[in-house]
Amino acid sequence: MTAGSFLQVRVARRTQEAQDICGLELVAIDGGTLPSFAAGSHIDVHLPGGIVRQYSLCNDPSEAHRYQIAVLRDPASRGGSSAVHEVVAEGDVLQISAPRNHFALEPDAPHHLLLAGGIGVTPILCMAERLSVLGASFRMHYAGRSWQRMAFQQRIADSAFADQVQLYFDEGDASQRLNIEAVLADALPDTHLYVCGPQGFIDAVLDAARQQRWSEKRLHWEFFAAANVGPRGEDTAFEVQLASSGRVVSVAVGQSVTQALQDVGVEIMVSCEQGVCGTCLTRVLSGQIDHRDSYLTAEEQAADDQFTPCCSRARCERLVLDL
Repeated sequence: MTAGSFLQVRVARRTQEAQDICGLELVAIDGGTLPSFAAGSHIDVHLPGGIVRQYSLCNDPSEAHRYQIAVLRDPASRGGSSAVHEVVAEGDVLQISAPRNHFALEPDAPHHLLLAGGIGVTPILCMAERLSVLGASFRMHYAGRSWQRMAFQQRIADSAFADQVQLYFDEGDASQRLNIEAVLADALPDTHLYVCGPQGFIDAVLDAARQQRWSEKRLHWEFFAAANVGPRGEDTAFEVQLASSGRVVSVAVGQSVTQALQDVGVEIMVSCEQGVCGTCLTRVLSGQIDHRDSYLTAEEQAADDQFTPCCSRARCERLVLDL
């Protein structure tokens, strides 16, 4: 099943989960079991055309025979969603990474509040299923543009936790829409919040939580795409120094640190190249960082001791890297 550091899987089934949302069921090509995963995990999927994208696993973590993912067709796709919707077919063999989890449930939380926006339901549904099996206290709120665009509605309706889930729709009467502030205000003390969806949705939820003085340790989120991390008008060139050798590498305007290092033969493992997945996370021994990722928390960014070199830059002339 393994090819290098990757796994080979077969697309056993394609499904239409909702308008513009395609589901894939992935199984080991030898018919065996797949590496275990926990709720909130994602995998890197190597798609036709050399594209690598991250997708959350949305099936029950107790299932060892398959992985399920769901992919939204994005009109602004850089190739990933188009490849899934237009090229990948049942029977195709794909390479994927082993599951990684940067969005884990807090095991000691007395109560869990799950908020999903659109395609962000994929890890949130997995969390709900796991919490239900554990008999944990939770509520799930799932918002979408319209009912036609909301995946897994029947699966939720048929679940053992259906009465713990509330659906919301942006279209139609205002009473159908999610009132983020009210949902947060009604949460039990010491509740942990988990949110996933489009960046605007996540920002709105986190802003509301912070305004209501939720502590950062109780806020958990996962982005599917980063904010625009392209060149900015104020960008300047800078240098990075490799602590192990003292070698200094110049990083030009419009060039990422990973690109600059690759040009001189220094490889850093990357995946999303948008500051979302954390694959390239690198320790910084000195220097001021211009953080442009969606992976590190605000507290982690403020510490200035690690960064994502795929997109983040320097606020000084030189960063010293633990490389």
